[in-house]
Amino acid sequence: MVEARERPAAARGRLAGKVALISGTGGGQGRAAALLFAREGATVVGCDIDPQAAGETDRLAREQDLDVRSLTGIDLTDRAQVDRWIEYAVELHRGIDVLYNNASRPRYAPFAEMSDGDYRFTLEHELTLVWYCCQAAWPHLIARGGGAIVNVGSIAGMLGAPGFPMSAHAATKGAVIALTRQLAAEGAVHGIRVNTISPGVINSPPVKRMARELGDAAPFTGLIRNTITGAPGEPEDVAYAALYLACEESRWVTGTNLVVDGGATVLAPPG
Repeated sequence: MVEARERPAAARGRLAGKVALISGTGGGQGRAAALLFAREGATVVGCDIDPQAAGETDRLAREQDLDVRSLTGIDLTDRAQVDRWIEYAVELHRGIDVLYNNASRPRYAPFAEMSDGDYRFTLEHELTLVWYCCQAAWPHLIARGGGAIVNVGSIAGMLGAPGFPMSAHAATKGAVIALTRQLAAEGAVHGIRVNTISPGVINSPPVKRMARELGDAAPFTGLIRNTITGAPGEPEDVAYAALYLACEESRWVTGTNLVVDGGATVLAPPG
């Protein structure tokens, strides 16, 4: 009798047998990642503050026979609600392997005009929630013997944009990139890899709305013009980068910032 051999990981799916937590699964990059990770064999536990949007993602997953389940109405700036999400996944699946901190809700205004309320809102919804989720997941990743954390930064955390009033957004995303490096340093002894993805302009609903309303006057027009395609990226472009950082193919990659911007930060015309 010939003993069956285990299929290679690529044949079984790049995340086969992994439990992946993804925040902000209600649309855009979060929805794209939830469906992609599940197609690659992961059991996905998502969350979103919008029940209707998250429910639509779960419905799309069911249509494709994918294992995606989202907790809805979760406010990730509330530590108790973060703990509820993490513990839900751990109790349901006896542990977690991947945390993808996708959720983000910035507010924009010129630096001199931004209110204290909008500044604090941006800090809480772009930096504090990443801190909370990483801290809540940390002991479970240690118990698992290691795992992967993927944080979402932005090219806003790497460069200035004179026509785009995004000082608070730039500050938080720069902080996420720095936090990632430190967590990678502290997590190495536990087998926890921590990396950042920094997207450029992605064809998300807010970008579509601004492009429709402002046309060439939209503040990101120059960045889009400088990409390799002359167009914004798609949510799937970021999701595939996250997949790489979440799976075993990147087992020797930690503390890095993977820029997914179509070359916008390097293809700008001289002068």
